[in-house]
Amino acid sequence: MKKMYSALSLIFIFSIGFAQPVKENGRLKVSGINLVNEKGQPVVLRGMSFGWHNWWPRFYNAGTVSWLKKDWGCNIVRAAMGVEPEHGYINKPAWGKETIKAVIDAAIKEGIYVIVDWHSHNIRQEEAKKFFTEIATEYGKQPNIIYEIFNEPEQQSWAEVKAYSIELIKTIRAIDPDNVILVGSPHWDQDVHLVADDPIKGFDNLMYTLHFYAGTHKQQLRDRGDYALKKGLPIFISESAGMEATGNGPLNETEWNAWITWAEKNKISWITWSVSDKDETCSVLLPTASSTGNWNTKDLKQSGLKTRELIRKYNGLKP
Repeated sequence: MKKMYSALSLIFIFSIGFAQPVKENGRLKVSGINLVNEKGQPVVLRGMSFGWHNWWPRFYNAGTVSWLKKDWGCNIVRAAMGVEPEHGYINKPAWGKETIKAVIDAAIKEGIYVIVDWHSHNIRQEEAKKFFTEIATEYGKQPNIIYEIFNEPEQQSWAEVKAYSIELIKTIRAIDPDNVILVGSPHWDQDVHLVADDPIKGFDNLMYTLHFYAGTHKQQLRDRGDYALKKGLPIFISESAGMEATGNGPLNETEWNAWITWAEKNKISWITWSVSDKDETCSVLLPTASSTGNWNTKDLKQSGLKTRELIRKYNGLKP
């Protein structure tokens, strides 16, 4: 009877831990190359990125966040604030913040982590500072929050990205001294080897983003990641998927699995792109998918089926 009770207790504790990842791990920090919890234990976050808020706002709600947690097993979601395109933050800042905040509030309620992503390919320093000042002021005391201050620098040098990032880090740290900040690297977050040779100094709890699309990015990019890790650079995969970098083309499951194996081996968190229903391989949903979750397998593209399988597997849930 005692043994049965112990086993049931472990199951209960695991269930509660998964149900409330933030409650279990608390405010995250960076130690060496690892993301760790309040006890100093390595943490790997695995979850989904929403698509650009300005194009797929219908999924930015509590129902979708709850479904991603409960059915897909996500312990983190990423809210992608589209900046420049039509209906983006530059044109509609109030609506953009309202849309993003719906996901942030839902993630806090569900007890999971949330990345607040400035989804731009260009330097818009003053607008970004204003946005993150408001987010840090409202949510900086919440341990759920992770800031991603520059999604994918496109043409900028590391010197330019570094200077921009330092200004944004100063802005956030004046309000929120603790929560993790994700810093982009040049060429769509591919040049982590250059960043590793000249990282930002003088601030705590910084990580650097590496993005992969397995149909395009293979061992060469993993080698760059290995170089960065050996130099002591903490890496976070804040966007990834199994097809070509265009977001289209067939899934390369061999390379995709190789990437996930690499990330898990190095205790690197990974986020998959994206919760949207665009006619492209990387959008995980079909137009039949409800705006508020409760999706059936017939509502998922092949990329959605595979992503759900991977997240559930590595977050310890049954297939």
